[in-house]
Amino acid sequence: MKDPPELQLVALRVYDASSYVTELERNMAASVRTLALRALSDSTRNIQHVSRCRIKHLCCRAEITGRRAYSDSTEGRSTHFGFQTVPEEEKAEKVYKVFENVAKKYDVMNDAMSLGIHRLWKDTLLNTMNPQPGLRLLDTAGGTGDISFRFLEYTRSMYDRQQRLRAKSHQTPSWQDIADHYVSDKAGPPQSRAVVCDINKEMLKVGKQRAEKAGIITGLSWVVGDAEELPFDDDQFDIYTIAFGIRNVTHIEQALQEALRVLKPGGRFMCLEFSKVTNPLLTRLYDAYSFQMIPVLGEVIAGDWKSYQYLVESIRKFPDQETFKEMIEDAGFFCVQYFNLTGGIVAIHSGFKL
Repeated sequence: MKDPPELQLVALRVYDASSYVTELERNMAASVRTLALRALSDSTRNIQHVSRCRIKHLCCRAEITGRRAYSDSTEGRSTHFGFQTVPEEEKAEKVYKVFENVAKKYDVMNDAMSLGIHRLWKDTLLNTMNPQPGLRLLDTAGGTGDISFRFLEYTRSMYDRQQRLRAKSHQTPSWQDIADHYVSDKAGPPQSRAVVCDINKEMLKVGKQRAEKAGIITGLSWVVGDAEELPFDDDQFDIYTIAFGIRNVTHIEQALQEALRVLKPGGRFMCLEFSKVTNPLLTRLYDAYSFQMIPVLGEVIAGDWKSYQYLVESIRKFPDQETFKEMIEDAGFFCVQYFNLTGGIVAIHSGFKL
């Protein structure tokens, strides 16, 4: 028996209404999903923005603790050792062995590999730094002490120059000027201090021997320490340098956070490191020399091909100038800039702790 026409019409309208509600629910669900995704995207962008703002700088010490805890749980993670992929916990040991093997011939090889140009690069670092007498330097991964020696010599020369200029400005001194000069001479010049910090005991041993031969004793100390966990209290140093060392660190971000921690407010971070060559022709010549000549020099002079093969490869794995600049900024430093030397073979990066 068929339903009356009126009942069939009601049933049809109920079916249409239910279909409309179902379609409306689907549209609402889609809209909610769209809004949720948009909100998640916006929040992600906000988080990225905030990470570059001052709040990250203010929270850097908390981040250090987090990073240390994170590093304790990185077993099984891998990283690069030159062009090889190795577990993170093995890289530090492998790097230690490299520098332990080359320590005695390290300075000779620097001259041979760079044709002596590394001396000019280090001099440029000091001229850019322009340290004044009385400052305290942390020379991280300082090895055999090249940067610290230059720092102490530079500040002594700066003090002598300041004294000569002062003498010229007082050609006919008053009795008060003479008395002030006598008191200042009696007190002595401001004492600049340099701390060479390196994880490798053999490198420090060679550096100490060099310092003794050169008669550099006053204002210089040697400390065994890891760049990723420096054995110093907060806010201790006016200048932090790391020359040709940061590319050998397993966790570069953590080393940068440690640099920020130990610097005083207003202190300066400076890094001298191999970087990316900007000229295509120079790139080809540089690569040919690096891969074909430097390991050979390592074998002939230091009796160690593999260590210098690693050093060449590690340069290629290090971030380029702009990427490293961003890493320094992310660590919490301000006014970060860099200067290319010798066509980008080497770069100086500089930043300040505010």
